[in-house]
Amino acid sequence: MSTTNTIGAVFFLMLLSAIRVPNLAIKWKRGIPTAKYISEAISLSYYIDLNAKVWPWPIEPDIDELEKIIESFVDEEFAEFIAVLLDGDGTVWYDGYTVRVKISVCKNCHKLFVANILKNAIVKRFGIVGYTTPNKTVLDLEFSGTDAIKLLKRIARYMHHPLRKLRAELFLVYYDGKISREEFEKLYEQTEYEQGRPDIKRNHALEVIIQAAPQTHTHGEQNNY
Repeated sequence: MSTTNTIGAVFFLMLLSAIRVPNLAIKWKRGIPTAKYISEAISLSYYIDLNAKVWPWPIEPDIDELEKIIESFVDEEFAEFIAVLLDGDGTVWYDGYTVRVKISVCKNCHKLFVANILKNAIVKRFGIVGYTTPNKTVLDLEFSGTDAIKLLKRIARYMHHPLRKLRAELFLVYYDGKISREEFEKLYEQTEYEQGRPDIKRNHALEVIIQAAPQTHTHGEQNNY
């Protein structure tokens, strides 16, 4: 799992630590297209070494296997499953008109069929309608407006990604009438960053993980004056 931003640096570490203490690789990465001010980025890659026989879950489930897994879930387990996908490869945002929720799936790998299975399962189980949109490298499963809110009501409690969870909870209190539109827009504005401009989240992964790590002295004895 690779990242250049502050949230991913801590969040990916937490995810993999649930399985085993991960290894860390630090490397230079080409600039980020949406952050034009970055010519070279420092990327953190977390990984764990496991024998395939030890791994507790299906590695590359086929369509039938994935459908059986999803069908075996009770509603709350299915909501947790969706929340995990949104935490890992999702987006929650407000486009100025409506709320949108998106889960992206790689187009050129075995995960491609996940989007359609998930879309069908969500409408069958919860009556929430989504649609798929193909892009250059991913297939997006997207929900908007009322359907996005219905989905967030189901899954927000299980989300862990800090920014996405914050936005989800903000959308829900607004649609429940607990805050005004003006209050909502002011609060949402604080969760945004301007595309192509510096912000505290992007390209600060190494910095934040150093700050989060246990502090040790490597400079010898310190003189106290």
